[in-house]
Amino acid sequence: MALALQRSLGGEAPMQPHDQYHREILPCLPELCRTAARLTRGASLADDLVQETLTRAWQARASFQPGTNARAWTHRILFNTYINHYRKKKRERQALEELREMSTPGTRPTHDGLGDEVVAALEALQPEFREAVELVDLGELSYQDAAERLRCPVGTVMSRLHRGRKRLRSVLGGYAAEQGVVRSAA
Repeated sequence: MALALQRSLGGEAPMQPHDQYHREILPCLPELCRTAARLTRGASLADDLVQETLTRAWQARASFQPGTNARAWTHRILFNTYINHYRKKKRERQALEELREMSTPGTRPTHDGLGDEVVAALEALQPEFREAVELVDLGELSYQDAAERLRCPVGTVMSRLHRGRKRLRSVLGGYAAEQGVVRSAA
């Protein structure tokens, strides 16, 4: 990545006011790449971090004073960018953990008002089918919201919901007819 950036900036282009900036920043690229690789432990994440660092450095180029320590300046931007990314990921993990806690038995959608047979049939479902039915049918979440909570694609939620409902229909068909919810097949 650093070589491609150096090539794109070099060449026959006329001198620009920001050329001094590039002359000082470009030599820092290999070390920025190494530092990013150590921090992220992954080549693609390191490339993303360096790219974000260079973008932020470019946006803040007015605060850069030529002749000062470009290495320290770019590394500070890199570390701050990494820390911000880490904090964001930490907040996302906490939010996911809160969602998981919400799906524990004490905080799942309640079965109030459901007959014992219905509750027993729900509890007998495979967990992934039961979660989909509870979130969408009892919790009244959209497919998208249920997918986010379950951390799976929307199509998977729809499939689990279909299978869960189908299983409930087969188990509760007689009960539903007795209750007058559906007509009995005579």
